[in-house]
Amino acid sequence: MESTEFQDLADLFAPTSASRAAVASPSAALVGGMAVVGRLHGFAADESPLISNLVCAPGRVVAGRTTVSLRSSMRGLDVVVLFENGDVDRPIVVGVIGGDALQQVQALPAAALVEIDGERRVISAEREIVLRCGSASITLTRAGKIVICGTYLVSRSTGPNKIKGGSIDLN
Repeated sequence: MESTEFQDLADLFAPTSASRAAVASPSAALVGGMAVVGRLHGFAADESPLISNLVCAPGRVVAGRTTVSLRSSMRGLDVVVLFENGDVDRPIVVGVIGGDALQQVQALPAAALVEIDGERRVISAEREIVLRCGSASITLTRAGKIVICGTYLVSRSTGPNKIKGGSIDLN
């Protein structure tokens, strides 16, 4: 084939002015509720998803809403997006596309399971629970070890304050 034939083929598949107008106009590109694929860029301060790589909003990161559960470990995965009333500035994530990457994310265990029954609160984890505030922390491990760290510790009791153990080491 000669280069002119390639040029003719390129002309054949080049977008027409009508199709360029449809892509340039977000509302026209979304006729019929067409789904668009974007990328989960991250999360805003209010935990709303930030979507990038949208064909109808090139070079922009747009805050949206979601109908599915999204986690920070899903950053970088492709998401299926619809737009409220065809408005590019109002995306709604309706699904996650990820194949093997998504299955690996979903296979990860939850960091902690919190059960609430009205009478007591139970926080449980498989390996370790850490409560942290500034330089103070309380760590509970699977082996039964409890580590309390802080710059100043106070133990107060209106009743007996008991210390029991196999051995007690002071200083």
